[in-house]
Amino acid sequence: MMLAGATSEPRVVIVLDDPRAQLFRPDEAWGLAIDGAQRGEVDQLLTPANLAAIQRSGLRPLTYRLRTELGIEAWHWNPAGTWSDAARAQGYWTSNDTLGLPIQLSWGYKLPRRGDTVDNANDTDFSRLTDGDRTTFWKSNPYLDASFLKDGQAHPQWLIVKLDQPRAIDAARIDWAEPYATAFEVQYWTGADEDDDGGRWQAFPHGTITSGSGGRPLLRLAEAPVKTQFLRVLMTAGSHTMMPGAAGDDWRDRAGFAVNEVGFGTVRADGSLADVVHHAASHTAQTWTHVSSTDPWHRAVDRDADLEQPGIDRVFDSKLGNGLPVMMPTGMLFDTPENAAAELRYIAARGFPVKQIELGEEPDGQYGDPADYAALYVAFARRLKGIVPGAVFGGPSLQQGDSDTWMLPNAPGSWNGQFIAALKRQGALRELGFMSFEYYPIEDLCGDIHTKLLRQSRTLGEIADRFAAEGVPRSIPWIITEYGFSAYAGRAESELPSGLLAAEINVRWIALGGSAAYMFGIAPAEPDNQHAACAGYGALSLYRSDSAGQAAEPMPSLAAAQLLTRALTVPGHDLHWMLPGRVEGQGKTAPGGTLKSWAVARPDGKLGVLLLNRSATQSVTLPILVQARGGTAMVANGPGEIWTYGAAQYQWRSAGPESRPSRSVPPAHALLPAGPVRVTLPPDGMVVVVIRR
Repeated sequence: MMLAGATSEPRVVIVLDDPRAQLFRPDEAWGLAIDGAQRGEVDQLLTPANLAAIQRSGLRPLTYRLRTELGIEAWHWNPAGTWSDAARAQGYWTSNDTLGLPIQLSWGYKLPRRGDTVDNANDTDFSRLTDGDRTTFWKSNPYLDASFLKDGQAHPQWLIVKLDQPRAIDAARIDWAEPYATAFEVQYWTGADEDDDGGRWQAFPHGTITSGSGGRPLLRLAEAPVKTQFLRVLMTAGSHTMMPGAAGDDWRDRAGFAVNEVGFGTVRADGSLADVVHHAASHTAQTWTHVSSTDPWHRAVDRDADLEQPGIDRVFDSKLGNGLPVMMPTGMLFDTPENAAAELRYIAARGFPVKQIELGEEPDGQYGDPADYAALYVAFARRLKGIVPGAVFGGPSLQQGDSDTWMLPNAPGSWNGQFIAALKRQGALRELGFMSFEYYPIEDLCGDIHTKLLRQSRTLGEIADRFAAEGVPRSIPWIITEYGFSAYAGRAESELPSGLLAAEINVRWIALGGSAAYMFGIAPAEPDNQHAACAGYGALSLYRSDSAGQAAEPMPSLAAAQLLTRALTVPGHDLHWMLPGRVEGQGKTAPGGTLKSWAVARPDGKLGVLLLNRSATQSVTLPILVQARGGTAMVANGPGEIWTYGAAQYQWRSAGPESRPSRSVPPAHALLPAGPVRVTLPPDGMVVVVIRR
């Protein structure tokens, strides 16, 4: 190495013994996520050709995602099983845990006691609270009843109605089913909208009921109408009466709260209700409602053939996890502990390698109460403990790291902070074996994507700081169980910035002390537009698909994965050190800090350096300097190797649904000669350099 002279040009400085360095193993840190799908898509994905293409990413560990939880559906992880009301093929389902033929496919089952107008999956169902049918009803989850939880905590349940616009409200009609609420409060939201941080739930002057007796009374809530768009019924005590037609004496039929239909408006001169709620059996036509929880009771006829999950056996037989322990889920928000226990017994009997079990998925995205989720989490974890030897439980698989709680009975605030606080109240923080969340940082795919790419660089650090402030133990793994450019499909997901973001998420999360990150979007995909016309067409995927759903042209996320797993690191289980890189002097050449760098001290005695250029127009040439802590920075010397990926390797041709790569070749590889190392980064480019330490 040679001494670096004074210069104003950009340069990368790597401190070899940086105290912020983080130990990691590539085969544990960077993985793939497989999810549920639409009808026929599992068979389309899990072909030998696709599996071989996905394996070429070098991403090794696997997490299985549970789309049924997002669709408000119960998961029949084994299509064979038993009903609690077997004579009528309905009730509470438990899949069969005895070994038989390998399970190839499984399905979600819609919940006919649903109270949500929309969901986060296929979104084809609707709320029974405003469907106009008095024979249907919403019912809360009986497993949140004190008779099951026995945690000494109150778990009030609620329903929320969002009107089409602010309306004058002085009355409500709640058409109670069985069991009904004996104590409840009708409230309105004081904020201008749901994002108003100053908003609070306020009881109507006559909205507090302490001796409810069911039926369908017209409640006069105020002498003068209150103008509001959001209304809530908060239920605190129930009748525990048996619903008509229930089979036997199942305690779950008595637990919770049930409502046929709700209406809000003003009282007419004749004493009737001028109802402003739209009642229709359609999620697009009815007034929007949301509920705190949903009873997992359902029927054989409720199978959703359009929401399929890959069979458990098929996932392990696919070898996508490379024989490594897989992170598996159980249903929880919309399922039963009996069904979850049977799933884990099946996994243990098969001898499938599982090290982590995620309980439920995206409870914050379902606007569930964090205290309710915490109570279910503890009850499930304690009941399921030990079934799969050596496996630990974790969650909550946050939809995002900074979810708030405006819908909840308590004051708005951090969803995760309240979840951790609820665990602490139960003395159960030790039950949280890992912390998981999902990361899709670019919500708006229109406009200046590069500015948004720069802005998101701060986000992961803010999430890590937030978790620490909320009391998430640093002694447990912090895991990104899904990451991607955006939750919506659009052109930017198929352009070079998507590869830059994928690479940055992986290395930055490890540098921040995170344990693992799993890429979502392994299925080859055709271009789509899910956001806005200005977002164009693209897809979150390793490959663009052909007409048969098979891997065709590689996408930038594949190049990013291969650069990390095959160039920056030594493939396998050996320990590596992630070192933060420092880019100096980039103010004039690359305003806004468009250059980013990290380094890896490898087990083979070499140093891998990752450099990202997030400028859309500027190419940058810079030296790499290495120093010991407190020492003098020296220019690194070759020989070595270099991999470069940019516009010379990849370009996206935007043509609506027919968009596709006009150029897609692997990163360019070359040998570095002996002498000082200077690297040229193309616009929107990624470079990996490997040299001797």
